[in-house]
Amino acid sequence: MLDAFAEILEPADVHVAQRLGTLADCTDPVVELALALAVRALRGGSVCVDLRSVAAQTQLPQLPWPQADEWLAAVAASPLTGPPPVLRLFGDLLYLDRYWLEEQQVCDDVLALVAAEPGGSAPEVARLFPPGFEEQRAAANVALSQGLTVLTGGPGTGKTTTVARLLALLAEQAALAGRPSLRIALAAPTGKAAARLQEAVQLEVNRLDAVDRERISGLQATTLHRLLGPRPDTSSRFRHHRANRLPHDVIVVDETSMVSLTMMARLLEAVRPQTRLLLVGDPDQLASVEAGAVLADLVDGLGSRGVAALQTSHRFGESIGALASAIRAGDASRAVEVLAAGGEHVEWVSADATERLREVLVPHALALRQAAILGDGPTALAILDEHRLLCAHRRGPFGVGHWNRQVQRWLAEATGEPMWASWYVGRPILVTANDYGLKLYNGDTGVTIATPDGLRATVGGSGTFATGRLTEVETMHAMTIHKSQGSQADEVTVLLPPEDSRLLTRELFYTAVTRAKTRVRVVGAEAEIRAAISRQAVRATGLRKRLKL
Repeated sequence: MLDAFAEILEPADVHVAQRLGTLADCTDPVVELALALAVRALRGGSVCVDLRSVAAQTQLPQLPWPQADEWLAAVAASPLTGPPPVLRLFGDLLYLDRYWLEEQQVCDDVLALVAAEPGGSAPEVARLFPPGFEEQRAAANVALSQGLTVLTGGPGTGKTTTVARLLALLAEQAALAGRPSLRIALAAPTGKAAARLQEAVQLEVNRLDAVDRERISGLQATTLHRLLGPRPDTSSRFRHHRANRLPHDVIVVDETSMVSLTMMARLLEAVRPQTRLLLVGDPDQLASVEAGAVLADLVDGLGSRGVAALQTSHRFGESIGALASAIRAGDASRAVEVLAAGGEHVEWVSADATERLREVLVPHALALRQAAILGDGPTALAILDEHRLLCAHRRGPFGVGHWNRQVQRWLAEATGEPMWASWYVGRPILVTANDYGLKLYNGDTGVTIATPDGLRATVGGSGTFATGRLTEVETMHAMTIHKSQGSQADEVTVLLPPEDSRLLTRELFYTAVTRAKTRVRVVGAEAEIRAAISRQAVRATGLRKRLKL
């Protein structure tokens, strides 16, 4: 039967299903199909598969799908449901055992923290959230009243302002109660996101008065992996867990949309029951690369119980904000209208894209190269953050690989020097894996510069390294939209793929546009823009349903 579904199943899905079926002495082909689909779901970011709707979701009704009720009954009666269970059902949702357990654990831990009522007298919120800060004041009141709060909002809505002032209020509360200084952790999924969090929170702290600044001085942001404590013997478990909890009184996690179900489970099991946990993010962005849609599930599942939403943006050029709002609302006609109007902050390139991209990319690459030739690391890093070319794909004519090579060809033409060596002066780089020894993290960015000792790679916030020590890096004249999460640039160029690309979604487009601080350039036809906005990424999860039970 599995052969009939070769159109949607990878060989690995089939192999796992058949292997586990053999071990459990399960010979029912419809159960093997369900198991293969559960494995397939993980590759697409889902943590489970909805057996009742999977035929409609795959848009292949002509395949020999089992009748839903009979299918669910066959799975429930299968030896694969244990004991010990390989598969678990939650209503119509089918999980591999590990993900069922992780989702239930996240649900239990979240509800326990939301129900926790931290002690201490309430500080005077209006002191730090005066008139004009109404949304942020309401968010602070929610966060002061319970152990876990989800703080949501798009770019420029004041999330960082709220975080910094809330930390000052909590520090004041501890001081008035005669307790020791708060132990505060700031964390984010990637090194780049952690660096941005550190910089943004410190800017807000510097705006506070001297007493508040003193109470929350010395804040340091880190990656979630680093916070939890990596172990040399395993990549899926950490030094901090339920039997060895994190010591912090307050933990702030930024860019929570990037956190997978598994990582959220590891974090929550390491948080003490009396700790305040603040999960900050934008639920309209792309979900995590790995399985889960935790932030969106928490927002939908908790509702007003644990979610504080900031709606008003104060940062963007008006047209970038209008474009982002139209995308988020699913209003393709309004988005096209904003793009067509153009202006100082928005540009739409709907034809002759290659020549326009050359005009944009080559001067930026040459400026980067000039600073690198002079050995000026700080200037090179600043120039690097002036512009990003963002692609949906890694491969193909709309992919990162193609555009990295294209910029190198243009550079070679402009300078008369070949750019084909692995390392060359002015090469922008992206770190693709954590290296705890060098304190380099997935998502860090840097530039290769000339020094008296030869080529060195300078990486923002981490120092300068011999190029031979950096093995997990790639060229970054272009980067994927997924990799851009947690970072921003002054100007962003978004290269949309063809309208039939399965990666082209509303969340992808919104994430790309909101990486821009001052100017966004969208390269794509109207059909591609409308296709992106009309297509939402759907991940099968059961967390929001569990939270509502």
